[in-house]
Amino acid sequence: MRVAVSQFATSSNTQNNLASCIRIINEAATCQPSLIVLPHYCNTLFSNTPIGHTQPCYADHDQAWDEAVAIDGPFLQAIAEQAIKHDCFIVINVTLRRNVQDSLARSNHKSNISVTSCLYSPLGKLIHQEDKQTLSALESKFFISAGKVPEVITTPVGKLGLLIGSDSMTFEAARVLALGGAQLLCNSINSFALDQSHLHNAARAFENNVFLATANKVGALIPLDLTHEQPQDLLASTDVGSGQSQIVSPDGKVLAQLNNHEEGFVYADIDLSETDSMTEVGKKCGLNNKFRPDGTPLITQLRPQLYQALTAVIKKTKRINEVSLQSSANQVPVTANVAIFATYKSNEQAIEDVCQYIENNLSDIIQLPELFFIADKTIINDSAQRADIAKLSQQLIEQVSAVLRPFQYLCTSLVIEGKHQAVLINKEGLLATQQQLHFCQRYQWTELGNELNIIELPLEQGKISLAMLTADDANIPEIVKVAALAGIHLLLVPFDIQEPCEVDYSLLSRAAENRICIVAASREKNFANELPTEPITHNIYGKNKVKVQKSTGLIANLTTQADLLPQWRKQKFNGYINQPLVKLQYGKITKAVIHPIAACTKRAD
Repeated sequence: MRVAVSQFATSSNTQNNLASCIRIINEAATCQPSLIVLPHYCNTLFSNTPIGHTQPCYADHDQAWDEAVAIDGPFLQAIAEQAIKHDCFIVINVTLRRNVQDSLARSNHKSNISVTSCLYSPLGKLIHQEDKQTLSALESKFFISAGKVPEVITTPVGKLGLLIGSDSMTFEAARVLALGGAQLLCNSINSFALDQSHLHNAARAFENNVFLATANKVGALIPLDLTHEQPQDLLASTDVGSGQSQIVSPDGKVLAQLNNHEEGFVYADIDLSETDSMTEVGKKCGLNNKFRPDGTPLITQLRPQLYQALTAVIKKTKRINEVSLQSSANQVPVTANVAIFATYKSNEQAIEDVCQYIENNLSDIIQLPELFFIADKTIINDSAQRADIAKLSQQLIEQVSAVLRPFQYLCTSLVIEGKHQAVLINKEGLLATQQQLHFCQRYQWTELGNELNIIELPLEQGKISLAMLTADDANIPEIVKVAALAGIHLLLVPFDIQEPCEVDYSLLSRAAENRICIVAASREKNFANELPTEPITHNIYGKNKVKVQKSTGLIANLTTQADLLPQWRKQKFNGYINQPLVKLQYGKITKAVIHPIAACTKRAD
């Protein structure tokens, strides 16, 4: 099927906005698409995050009502006629009047308005409505949110799901639709930032094995009389839509994108039962058809009952600990020194290599890959070999603890008591463990854990809270969210990279959406035939040498906040609102300074 995404500007004039919608639909129809996706707030001018502005886009609720449209009114009827005219599906997002009968009594009653995406069929029928589930504080002043669970729509072209606004900034909405069988997610957004187009869209597509078609606004997002910017400066401000409308494949690759700030459309031909171009093997999209490289079905890895149980415990204890957490907030260090060490040796030689490194370095936390001393992990499936690895694991604990300094720690994964576990070692020995939580074929022999351990770690500068995840665990956004709800500042990930997207998108998205630092170490892998068309470009460390044919781990640090850290100068807006600072693991030693204190302030929706 051919999918087209559009971008254009809107105003406070509903009739002008309808004319823009029809114009862009007619232009996009020249490529004969099966589906056209339009942006967020097509009928009005509204901004979720008027940074630096105290006055909202609407003067009052009456203005919001006047600019909203009726489900059977002329605005949407015109869109339905366009669907018939061009024989295609159309997704459009509007502010929708919900109780028209009350419109005459607006002075005494705030009539309900929803933010709704509508899907029209080629017959001009409205076949689905999806109301925005989560509203920002500003949106809540004017709109209502529906309580129903998002639904997947089965059409002749495939199973579709509708996302709205910031839905793709976190994993939940896309996951619900993917679990419902969605193959293509249509996302209407209204954003001045680049976060979704450069990171989160790819992460949502990859983690759910779905296509994602996103349409964004361009032009002013608030009335020009409210902006502090001159018209010629709007492109560099938070008052203008960033465009970047795009179509992303299930492996995170951008298939088509508009890179300018002008009105237009772009399209791509997608196959919801696509064939891999390298192997010529058919592989269907959709969560039920997503497999890890070792053959593990992703759907069998998910443990919703575990996440619910762990979250319930956190919510139960949150109120009890609230006062103590607030009083200890000042003890969180501004910085911590972390290092990734990846030895190229094996067995006893690998342990000796690590000990030599520790003796010559002062990093607070040293992160090693998963079972770092084993080059060929297939041997661990043999029970006799596993017993030998368990002995090496004990040897490692003894030797490493003997050379660690006070307030210095090492994290890796080991085989202890026949189980694969992430471990944290200090000068006293084994400080903490974290049993593997999700099944994967390469460690099918291990018993899975049912607890997520949150560790309060004393450093010389203060105390931080952290969690550890190993094997495939950090690829599961649900468990990372549980750890974030528990208030961690840092996630340590000893893993063995299986797909380049794990580092290119997934781990970065985990850091951004949960406002946590991540240190993830892996043995180097070669994915020359599977890399994205462009390498990571937001690597902030100029000395990093990124070899495009290799994939390893990373250190994801949080951007600093001027109000939290007044000694740091506030940076000019660079297009991102929540982009982690990244240092890719390279070579044997990778060091960085992270800012755990920045995790104390969670991202605002």
